[in-house]
Amino acid sequence: MTRAGFTSSLCLSAVLLALPLAAPLRAQTGTTAAPATTSAPQQQPAPATQPPATSNLGPAQGQGQGQNPGQAQGAPQDSSQYTITQQVNEVDLVFTVTDRHGHFISDLKQSDFALLDDQKAPERVYSFTRQTNLPLRLGVLIDTSTSIHTRFAFEQQAAKEFLLQILKPASDKSFVMGFDVTPDYKTPWSNNLDTLSTGIDGLRPGGGTALFDAVYSACRDRLLDAARGQEPVRKAMVLISDGDDNQSHAYLDDAIKECQRAETIVYAISTNVSPSRDRGDDVLEKIAEETGGRAFFPKNISDMPISFEAIQDELRSQYALVYKPADFKADGAFRPIYLFCLDRRYSVRVRKGYFAPKPN
Repeated sequence: MTRAGFTSSLCLSAVLLALPLAAPLRAQTGTTAAPATTSAPQQQPAPATQPPATSNLGPAQGQGQGQNPGQAQGAPQDSSQYTITQQVNEVDLVFTVTDRHGHFISDLKQSDFALLDDQKAPERVYSFTRQTNLPLRLGVLIDTSTSIHTRFAFEQQAAKEFLLQILKPASDKSFVMGFDVTPDYKTPWSNNLDTLSTGIDGLRPGGGTALFDAVYSACRDRLLDAARGQEPVRKAMVLISDGDDNQSHAYLDDAIKECQRAETIVYAISTNVSPSRDRGDDVLEKIAEETGGRAFFPKNISDMPISFEAIQDELRSQYALVYKPADFKADGAFRPIYLFCLDRRYSVRVRKGYFAPKPN
């Protein structure tokens, strides 16, 4: 096929793909399906009939909260709580949209997007929300290896100020990890800012760098289980490092896959202040890109707070989409995701896919 023919085919496919994504919301009214948890549930036989499901667009549009499918239409709803109903084979996507200048676009509708899950349009869309304000589960990973010794005190202060600004103790939780040769968990999950600040202050630089082991461990031991509660959460990791690794047992791909299993977005801040980018910067960018996050490369260490501010803005300016994949199989395989905006002036940042649950 020629390049022109391929481009025309892709544009036509984008229009067609938007229809199955948007149709359930236009065609169905009534009860609203609640948002899913971020962990992928085990496959179960589908019932013979299923109630209609729509997103929570309408009077509560943009608040990231859904109505209980069993709640009578028109019944009062407590907007301060999340009502969760476990759905079969749900996928919960959190993503951001920016223009060519990097500005967030937060007023798009569900019909403005098209989606492929494992090369197929979704079978059903349960909900779509704008500027979701889900509770945050945030891991802060700080490189404490010898290579960042001269910049360490500034990184500590910037990280503490970031947590002070972004964490809402009533709903959010975070943990702190330092890493050199081995991961060093300084705090468990906590919403106490004093506890988290003390954990950051307790980090000490020295030793080699096992970056991949640290990312893998944080996802496996903390973030993978972070969504197994009574409400959906948004999971993210802030990784502060120069990206160099000389001690890990895990490989880069292992770390990325574990982030995808834990459905965790990674925001990486490079501490490399040399005039040119190096291999470590490329590593940080790959981790962020594959998980739907973003990598930052401050020109000076004093610019690090600007990167933290950008992360804070992004975490509070995201869309959430919950859907049922077509032809889903609980086989433990990786299912690629392709989500894009029909207005090609805008770019969508989303994780590249997810792992289906393994059969029992």
